[in-house]
Amino acid sequence: MLSGEEVFKILLSVTNIKHRAILMLTYSAGLRVGEVVKLRVGDIDGNRKLIHIKGAKGRKDRYTLLSDVAFEALSLYMKAYHLDNWLFAGAKRTKHLSTRSAGKIFSNACEKAGIKKDVSIHCLRHSFATHLLESGVDLRYIQELLGHQSSKTTEIYTHVSSKNLGAIKSPLDNLKGGFIIQRNQ
Repeated sequence: MLSGEEVFKILLSVTNIKHRAILMLTYSAGLRVGEVVKLRVGDIDGNRKLIHIKGAKGRKDRYTLLSDVAFEALSLYMKAYHLDNWLFAGAKRTKHLSTRSAGKIFSNACEKAGIKKDVSIHCLRHSFATHLLESGVDLRYIQELLGHQSSKTTEIYTHVSSKNLGAIKSPLDNLKGGFIIQRNQ
């Protein structure tokens, strides 16, 4: 898992607008690497701020978030490149970028950002889910955004962190009136 600060450092380290757009979309929408590379221009709904994921894992379609920041980066990229079909074309414009190439983009960004953790591009998806959970988003919404059929799959993001434990208040502390504890002398 990457912290928010680490994700920020990774994204800032990328100067290529295509590469930055790939990583921003992956993190900001919780996409699998196979989903981000197969996006088509028509899958982006800038007006409704949604991304249509077609034929995802389990051959299911879903919609997920299109962040304002990611949309801005994507708009700059789309203006600079004249896109036909694939949002992220490979060496041949008729084919999409490979998952291996996207993974290499992420690895290079981590190295440039000074991230020493052993992470892959899929870690951006895990970080997306964990960061949403830590900010109070209900697990059922996260399940929907990630395209998980079972809530059990999404529950892996409920791992305990000291940040979460520190924010929990005992129900006893919430009782009105309070209690005065008297010590026996």
